[in-house]
Amino acid sequence: MRGVQIFSGTSHPLLAETICERLGTQPARADLGKFSNGETSVNIGCSVRNQDIYIVQSGSGKINDSVMELLIMISACKGGSAKSITAVMPYFPYSRQSKKKSHRGAITARMLANLLSIAGVDHVITLDLHVSHKAASQMQGFFGKPVDNLFAEPFIARWIRSNVPGWREAVVVSKNAGGTKRVTSLADTLKLNFGIVTTDRRRPKMPMTMSDSTVFFDSIEEEATPVAKDNDQDPFVLHLQSGSSNDAPSEETRGEPNANMESLAAANYLRPETPSGARRPSELEAAREYTDVRVREVITGRLVQGHLVDDDYPSTGPTSHPASGESTPGQTASREDSEPVPESMMNSMISNTSSIPADHALGGSFDAAESSDDEEEGSVRNYLETEKTITLVGDVRDRTVFIVDDMIDKSKSWIAAAETVVKKGGAKKVYCIATHGLFTEESLEQMEECDSIDHIVVTNSFPVPPQVVKKSKKLIVIDVSSLIAESIRRHHYGESVSALFHLND
Repeated sequence: MRGVQIFSGTSHPLLAETICERLGTQPARADLGKFSNGETSVNIGCSVRNQDIYIVQSGSGKINDSVMELLIMISACKGGSAKSITAVMPYFPYSRQSKKKSHRGAITARMLANLLSIAGVDHVITLDLHVSHKAASQMQGFFGKPVDNLFAEPFIARWIRSNVPGWREAVVVSKNAGGTKRVTSLADTLKLNFGIVTTDRRRPKMPMTMSDSTVFFDSIEEEATPVAKDNDQDPFVLHLQSGSSNDAPSEETRGEPNANMESLAAANYLRPETPSGARRPSELEAAREYTDVRVREVITGRLVQGHLVDDDYPSTGPTSHPASGESTPGQTASREDSEPVPESMMNSMISNTSSIPADHALGGSFDAAESSDDEEEGSVRNYLETEKTITLVGDVRDRTVFIVDDMIDKSKSWIAAAETVVKKGGAKKVYCIATHGLFTEESLEQMEECDSIDHIVVTNSFPVPPQVVKKSKKLIVIDVSSLIAESIRRHHYGESVSALFHLND
């Protein structure tokens, strides 16, 4: 290819070499290093004047160094009078932070897009942004330049057809609610059924004390109210029930029927009896006769510390709080109920109480997890939520299961989903499939130790050391360099790249 220079960053040189080999060229020379104080040093070793420049730089374990190195390389090529500069980023850094997760949070993905534009990039090629299909289109709006978000789904589907025996009877499962569209797309490609595993974040409420800065209000007993009894009793008998549980049961009071009750009784007496064959069944009778087979495909289980446990497993949770009348070690005895609370202390209590999230607050943390980020972020929240409820929707018994997501970062949600489909659903084999294999915090070792996971399938969009691949017994890496190389070739010659988004057609 004439008029093209392909540079490789330090994040994934093996992928850059494979791309160049498919295009029949060699990586251009660039001296990359660091100064003694840790600053990144870049020196372009060839002419880039009036050339189409492609810089291959994916994410890596040192994500910030990779981003800074890419920005400096773009700026250096821009200063060298390059015709166009394309950043090839198979794994787009900071794509997780494409929206605010708190009131004072930052949309870091948009900031990185602005930095790339300021550095001088003209085009961005990436692979499976870490968002849903709809949000991926929205994220492309962060850029002032064209963005090609390629999909690894055709390569994954091709690998499944060639390497998984009996794949036509398999089920594609999403491990969170946010990945359902990705899973249904792969299921439609393979003409398979799909399911979903969701995790409920609700946890049992803990008794709150004065040490929790909570204001208690005395409950007001309700007045006696009439309560209707069963249908087999006299409809004209009213039973009085007190709001307090210590009160003795009230006596029955028989009253005279009013005019409306007399007319209703007369109408029922004069109404002719309808034959049972001609009578329309009531809603209750219809509900008893109707059975939905799909209800059998909903299975729930318990998660304790990220692992599936039996239903009779003892409940665990945070350290229990003392009752309101008790005192903890190192604290003085609680105040008497009659002792007034100082106004300054009351203001502090009310302020702290208002900051406690309600059970059903908008955007609260007690809803089902929508993505892998929501499932695994925050050590404090994970400590408080030692026990969760996991639900499997779909029939996976005696079938092969493909648990699909866009990346494998931490292992907790993957192991929980695999144990659920195997131990609760009865699946016979589980494949954990993702585009980007980050494998942080020894997640690969933890997934290999899990007996419910048979294979781990990722692409080479994110660098995985070759020695790790050889050592692993479950890890399989799919090569997507041909997809990226074809995208570079089409972009250089001005051809349409829309065919790369419809490889399944």
